Amino acid sequence: MNKTRNVEIVDYYHPVMKGCESDVKKTLEHPDAIRRSRSDREVYLFYAIERKGRWVCAVVKRLDENGFLIETYVTDAIKEGIRIWPR
Repeated sequence: MNKTRNVEIVDYYHPVMKGCESDVKKTLEHPDAIRRSRSDREVYLFYAIERKGRWVCAVVKRLDENGFLIETYVTDAIKEGIRIWPR
C-alpha cells in the first residue's frame, strides 16, 4: 500500500491517530503487552501505555512469516485475547 493510501486511511478511519506514527512504532518495538486474537490465530494486538488507563493498540496480522499492520487505535482496556507478553 502506498503512503498516500495510508494517509487516506488514517484521515478517514482513524483520525485520532494522525501524527502518531512514532507512538505506533514504539508500541510495536517495545510493547507493554501482546495478546493473540481469539478469533484469528494470525492476529496479534500490541499494547503500549500512553498514559494511566490509556493504551495505544497496534493490530498486526502474520501471514507467511511476514506481518502487516491492520489498524491502530487508542483504548482504555486491553482485550482478553491469549496472553503472549508478558508471560
